[in-house]
Amino acid sequence: MPKVLISDKMDPLAAQIFRNRGIEVDEITGKTKDELIAMIGQYDGLAIRSATKVTKDVLAAATNLKVVGRAGIGVDNVDIPAASAKGVVVMNTPFGNSITTAEHAIALMFALARDLPEADKSTQAGKWEKNRFMGVEVTNKVLGLIGAGNIGSIVADRAIGLKMKVVAYDPFLTPERAVEMGVEKVNLDDLLARADFITLHTPLTDSTRNILSKENLAKTKKGVRIINCARGGLIDEAALKEALDSGHVAGAALDVFVTEPATESPLFGTPGFISTPHLGASTNEAQVNVAIQVAEQMADFLLSGGVTNALNMPSLSAEEAPKLKPYMALAEHLGALVGQLEGDAIKAVAIEVEGAAAELNQKPITGAVLAGLMGVYSDTVNMVNAPFLAKERGLDLREVRHDREGDYSTLVRVTVTTPEGAKSVAGTLFANAEPRLVEIFGVKVEADLTGEMLYIVNVDAPGFIGRLGSTLGEANVNIGTFHLGRRSAGGEAVLLLSVDTPVDDALKTKIAQLPGVKTAKALSF
Repeated sequence: MPKVLISDKMDPLAAQIFRNRGIEVDEITGKTKDELIAMIGQYDGLAIRSATKVTKDVLAAATNLKVVGRAGIGVDNVDIPAASAKGVVVMNTPFGNSITTAEHAIALMFALARDLPEADKSTQAGKWEKNRFMGVEVTNKVLGLIGAGNIGSIVADRAIGLKMKVVAYDPFLTPERAVEMGVEKVNLDDLLARADFITLHTPLTDSTRNILSKENLAKTKKGVRIINCARGGLIDEAALKEALDSGHVAGAALDVFVTEPATESPLFGTPGFISTPHLGASTNEAQVNVAIQVAEQMADFLLSGGVTNALNMPSLSAEEAPKLKPYMALAEHLGALVGQLEGDAIKAVAIEVEGAAAELNQKPITGAVLAGLMGVYSDTVNMVNAPFLAKERGLDLREVRHDREGDYSTLVRVTVTTPEGAKSVAGTLFANAEPRLVEIFGVKVEADLTGEMLYIVNVDAPGFIGRLGSTLGEANVNIGTFHLGRRSAGGEAVLLLSVDTPVDDALKTKIAQLPGVKTAKALSF
């Protein structure tokens, strides 16, 4: 039974979902880093919010950990590269608090437009300063959207409902999607020059850090109002302070800061500035939604291999997993085969699918090939860290999908580039379930890849099989299955046979010295 630790305060429904799915769960919150390190080794899954820091040291101690689930969007508190290297899947729940965050951005926009916090403070102080708080309408104003993903698209929808004109800057926004959203796709400079309100909805990356820099703030329309409910660091806070003081920016509302908790900031007390303590996801509905989602996603992964909203491996739904499982087994075997045969000579990998395989999600198949291939170099490889290890080794990767159907109704081919040229292996599924090798380096051969095996390339000549059988018999090695293919009569032949016990180096050397043998390698699957 898998075991999960919930280390941050979370809606009780999360623990209940784990238990209902047959997963043991402990709810232990508020632990220090050292306390977490001491206990994490016994868990297969770790469910967190923002308080728990999943550092390299924590991951090093997590000997059984398979998945970290973040109930929420941001994963700044998870060392994703270290998790990937460790083979741990990192998931978040990007949709559970999307509406809540979008609504908070709209609320802050209204608060800026009508100066609501200051008006409230003044009125409760016994003043009646109607003329002081002259606001602006949002109707017919231009909203500049920086980031048009899930949350940004909801903000756009609400803004359009308020009769605003929405322009959007997002390198990943397609023209078709912009039309569907009802927004105008623009470049960043155009947005800065035209927008009456700017709201940010983009992750914090190297390319988005300080996207509203001092230079870019100077490009904005005088009197602009800025809202950030996404991530601290998207705005240069010192430059924003200057722009507010000068009057170039009429108002700014921040729910997020570079340093959090933000107990002090140069922006605090600045006229026209509104702040909230990272409330974007703080509604009852959002807290319930993200707790439910993270528990369901983690349970799917631990019980069926389904991968949803993973940040460091391809997604694989619980519905897809059973259908893809035999393909992934085939792909991993093909990767392991070519890896054991070519090893360090491999410089690039191409993974091709055709027939029925071409209709499936190819990313998990690619991940499985790399897991098999990289298993030659490390004992702790899986689909999560295999791409990371392949990149470390400088392997070029290419994926190809063919609509055609060849000799087989479904086929997966792995081609590696070596100093000797391209070499490929291919496999299919027998009865849509059993992985079967059908080609190795241009030679047709049908074989199961399982257990301990011998790969032999020899000159096709009478008497060879008898000599090989005698050699194995003398070493007390029993043959399980025997698969033979050849390029032509009397030419080069390929032999794959399974054996009941591993072939040691001494026996392998004996086989290699048999007349006609060109290559002899022991394989393990």
